[in-house]
Amino acid sequence: MELLAELSPSTLQATIGLAGYTMRMRSVEIAPNGQIAEHSHKDRPGIVTVVQGEWIEGQPAGERTFTSQGYGTFPENEDTVHWVYNRSDAPARALVCDIAKAE
Repeated sequence: MELLAELSPSTLQATIGLAGYTMRMRSVEIAPNGQIAEHSHKDRPGIVTVVQGEWIEGQPAGERTFTSQGYGTFPENEDTVHWVYNRSDAPARALVCDIAKAE
């Protein structure tokens, strides 16, 4: 994961009244035949856009495929519990913008 940009907690407080959180844009790469383990977004909403390769998102209800062709995009909301696979032999990358608790 590479942090590309971040809005500080003071900026989120001053602009939209959201205290104690930051907004960040990250580049997330999944290695060939790699995965991101199951996790929840109950306190970290975000939006994912695939910019290289293909991400396969798994959820309890099944799998969905998002590709860089057409910039496959999906939300991560309070109900999202998922995991992500890269089943190809090339790296797969997405831009992830999320709101997270400040550390």
